[in-house]
Amino acid sequence: MPFTGTIMKLNELNAISGSLKSTTKMPVLFVGHGSPMNAIQENEFVTGWRNIGKTLPEVNAVLCISAHWETKGTFVTAMEKPKTIHDFGGFPQELFDVQYPAPGSPEIAGKTKEIIRKAEVELDYKWGLDHGCWSVVKHLYPRADVPVFQMSLDYYQSAQYHFDLAKELASLRKRGVLIIGSGNMVHNLGLVAWDKLDSTGYGYDWAIEANELMKEYILLGDYQKLINYKLQGKAYNLAVPTPEHYLPMLYALALKEENENVNLFNDKAVGGSLSMTSFKIS
Repeated sequence: MPFTGTIMKLNELNAISGSLKSTTKMPVLFVGHGSPMNAIQENEFVTGWRNIGKTLPEVNAVLCISAHWETKGTFVTAMEKPKTIHDFGGFPQELFDVQYPAPGSPEIAGKTKEIIRKAEVELDYKWGLDHGCWSVVKHLYPRADVPVFQMSLDYYQSAQYHFDLAKELASLRKRGVLIIGSGNMVHNLGLVAWDKLDSTGYGYDWAIEANELMKEYILLGDYQKLINYKLQGKAYNLAVPTPEHYLPMLYALALKEENENVNLFNDKAVGGSLSMTSFKIS
């Protein structure tokens, strides 16, 4: 009976996503997005994103899980023209002037809602694209000609819950949807050395220790330790004082299949207490 139930569920998911053009399996990205200024600056991290963009196959849409959209419950943006959200302060006007007019994808957002069984997903028509999304995606797709939509993080739920929910997105990969988790593995704004933000590679000892441990778990496939991040020691707890920038990494890792590789890039610290470490799963 359980096997029959599994077959029925797989058939159901295939039917839901069937109207999307079938493609080769899309890679998955996790990006350390860092400062919003990366949207307009030229630096090695921006170069890293552009280089990764050149390796990506043709896509039908981009689904971004950003650290900067936390909600009670789970939502996906479903508007045809998502607005560019400038969800920050204290930056030059040049950054606030940036618009990223990518279209949305109400159709694929609706299908994303349908394939998720772990949560009651609601369609959102108010949010748009926050800087955790557009500051990176604008370098991957500078012409803003690829549909982009976002899924929120339910801040009431555990890391295990998010990891399990992310697995339900797997069928989208075979329908041309590039899934991007956008956050920072090490992210403690309260301890940032603001005078060292431009000193690429500068990290406190605890930040480097935590980042190295995270990479070890990632490359070994020891995801349960990443999920149980609160149990990994003092350095880890300093690196992840709140979960919103960490959880997008778990979304990406949950989608890795057994025969796939994880390739790190932009693997450097900034400002003492942030890491830009990113990876591509393919």
